[in-house]
Amino acid sequence: MRHATLAGLLLAGTALGTAAAAQTEVSLWYHGAGNRGEAETLDRIVTDFNAAQGDWTIVVESFPQASYNDSVVAAALAGNLPCVIDVDGPVMPNWAWSGYMQPLPIDEARIADFLPGTKGYWDGQLYSIGLWDAAVALVTRESTLETLGLRRPTLDAPWTGEEFMAALEAAQASGEYDYALDLGMAWTGEWYPYAFSPLLQSFGGDIVDRSSYQTAEGALNSDAAIEFGEWWQSLFADGLAPGTSQDPADRDSGFNEGRYAFAWNGNWAATATLAAVEDAVFLPAPDFGNGNIIGAASWQFGVSATCAHPEGAAAFIEFALNDEYLAAFSDTTGLIPATPSAAALTENYREGGALEVFFELSNQQALVRPVSPGYVVAAKVFEKALSDIANGADVADALDAAVDEIDSDIERNGGYGH
Repeated sequence: MRHATLAGLLLAGTALGTAAAAQTEVSLWYHGAGNRGEAETLDRIVTDFNAAQGDWTIVVESFPQASYNDSVVAAALAGNLPCVIDVDGPVMPNWAWSGYMQPLPIDEARIADFLPGTKGYWDGQLYSIGLWDAAVALVTRESTLETLGLRRPTLDAPWTGEEFMAALEAAQASGEYDYALDLGMAWTGEWYPYAFSPLLQSFGGDIVDRSSYQTAEGALNSDAAIEFGEWWQSLFADGLAPGTSQDPADRDSGFNEGRYAFAWNGNWAATATLAAVEDAVFLPAPDFGNGNIIGAASWQFGVSATCAHPEGAAAFIEFALNDEYLAAFSDTTGLIPATPSAAALTENYREGGALEVFFELSNQQALVRPVSPGYVVAAKVFEKALSDIANGADVADALDAAVDEIDSDIERNGGYGH
């Protein structure tokens, strides 16, 4: 009996050792350090995943968003990438082309009903998937529309460019506002291509020619783009919108305090507006002739090219796609849940919810930024051009200079694999 007991203990110990060895660590880097709501939700998903199976243990390291991309690039150059990468949607093609990422090994049927902007494709393959998206709307007050005698636009019948300008001019003429429109010029960086290139696209231009991705010629300096640039410059020259010297505090509170009649802002700021403005309404983008368009694609998860356990990384990402987690992220961040079924579980995006409109804005209006590794350079060039034009630069010269800079970068990089 004693020998049998000892043998049993030895067998049990061996089994426990095997099980422990099977708990392979899979590293994950996240951009949201300092954001308590995001961190708590991610921790919940990681804890649930680690407890739900015995093969993988996800280990998270979080970075401040401002330094995150540089940290990933440095790690890639040093050969120290984690397994699961958090990546901003428009940046993903550059990281995939640069060899930082591998195609995401999940069944695409799993994401069939996800918002288009949450799906990260490069070179015909899925590389990343997001748990949420973001959308921009024209924010105003119901009372402003009534007082100024303005038609309330809808997704099916948005304001034309002429109606939009008439609305701004009516607001300015009323004398009730510091400015008719807050575009958020105090924000820089990715805000410019995300928020403003859709307005260019509505005029008929674009940052690059998407038919080939080999040039910006004829897209960023076309007649349509010059028309957009002249319109853009007029907003500041005519005093309709604050320019590049806008105080960030005015961007944060100006509309809510009644100093702007309209604001061009995202759903992430909408909850604060609803708390401050009783009759706030969120309207679709105006149509300047080529559709009413807004930006798409936010942060997404993918797998690094050097991950030793891509099956474990993919298992975690697929686990995180459950509706309960999509809804939890939405409730803590205010961002748009990736699926209709997840939206139904949220406080703000369910049917009748205060932000329900943003789901359809994202579903029907949204267009991803140029899907090219060269986007990371083109975005900065575009930002400078729009800033210069807002400050009075010659429109055609600024756009031609931007085209030359973007085309030179494309040529230096051999066409970026297109």
